[in-house]
Parts: sequence; structure tokens; C-alpha cells
Amino acid sequence: MQRGRRRGGARQGLGGAAGLGHVGRMSRIPIAVVVGLLGFAAYVALVVALADHVITQHWALQVPFFLVAGIVWAFPAKWLMFWAAGQR
Repeated sequence: MQRGRRRGGARQGLGGAAGLGHVGRMSRIPIAVVVGLLGFAAYVALVVALADHVITQHWALQVPFFLVAGIVWAFPAKWLMFWAAGQR
């Protein structure tokens, strides 16, 4: 181990507080949970509102609408999960 370094790689400062770089930073996971739940609720409300108009149409128009509406939400959810995990 090098002199002046801690295990985590942070330099040791006055009083040994330099290793507390994580204090004050909020985790991405709680933010992602709140944003994900609010976003999903808004998406469901939008799809239900649009479905009220589509449900009266021919089945050939209903099928693509519900297929797209059932799949599209997964792409922002995937991005949000990767962001929360800290991956790019």
C-alpha cells in the first residue's frame, strides 16, 4: 500500500475525512424509482385515454395500437434501469 492512500484509492486528508467522498451524494436508484413510477403512471393514463377512442375502431386498428402500447414503455424503462445502475 502506498503512503498517503487508503484502500479505496482516496487520499488521506486532515482528520481522515477525505475518505468520505460518498457523503452528500444521493443514490440514483431512489430517483429512478420515483421517476419510473410517475412516468409509468402517466404513460398508462395516456394509453388508457387513447384506448377509449381506439376501442370503437376496427380490430385491424386496435391490434397494432395495443401491440405498440404494450411494448413501447419498455425502452424508457430499460434506459432508466441502466442509468440507475450507473452503466452507459
